[in-house]
Amino acid sequence: MRLNITHKTTYSYDRPVHYALLQLRMTPRNSIGQDVLNWTTTLEGATRQVKYDDHFRNVTEMIEMDAGASSVTITCQGEVEVQNLHGVIGAGTGLAPLWLFLQQTPATAPGPTIRKIAQQVKKATEANQLDGMHRLSEAIAEAVTYRTGMTLSTTTAEDAASEGQGVCQDHTQIMIAAARHLGLPARYVSGYLLMDEVVDQEASHAWAEVWIDSLGWVGFDVSNAVCPDDRYVRVALGRDYGEAAPVHGLRQGDAAEELCVSLQVQQ
Repeated sequence: MRLNITHKTTYSYDRPVHYALLQLRMTPRNSIGQDVLNWTTTLEGATRQVKYDDHFRNVTEMIEMDAGASSVTITCQGEVEVQNLHGVIGAGTGLAPLWLFLQQTPATAPGPTIRKIAQQVKKATEANQLDGMHRLSEAIAEAVTYRTGMTLSTTTAEDAASEGQGVCQDHTQIMIAAARHLGLPARYVSGYLLMDEVVDQEASHAWAEVWIDSLGWVGFDVSNAVCPDDRYVRVALGRDYGEAAPVHGLRQGDAAEELCVSLQVQQ
């Protein structure tokens, strides 16, 4: 399936900002089952300083806000051809060793709630890793209701699990935390999703990939109860949200900030 994506992000401030630096991971990756046909990133109010592939082979850009500017607009647009691999990415071409994705981070450290969820599927996972991960995805969806506006980008997996509500970022980090607790490497994937009968979206999407010994990396979208297919575009990956987030930044001064995001994904 060929998907056309337009993603526009604007940061506005109530006064000119003295200094701001943003790190972008917003360019889809060429990978198994995914071919980026064309992609452009246009900046208003900022200047690109450097572009490189990070240690996870994510396309990464550093941009600096222009002197005297009071807003920054980042517009990404392009076409991506995606095959339906039923969630199975395989061994992939990454540089990071598997043991790195067994390491918990502060955002994914499991507490009593996540350990309890993981315990429910421990025997099933020991018998069959793939079946165990499908059951884990179902258990998380049952325990944590999808609800917007209840968590932040800094909310940890355990906090979201204990509250019993969250969004795709929270579902993904809980899945990662529980899979690692069960001894399986897991990683966070940020990207885009073609939604049924929805063109205008408010945010990008996220899902987990877990290493299954017989298959390699396999994707699990807890929020939608599916394995990613040709409606999904992989952009960046990492051990948690922080390492795969579309935008990271820092700025000097106390100017009030307003964020506006518009996203369209169409066939």
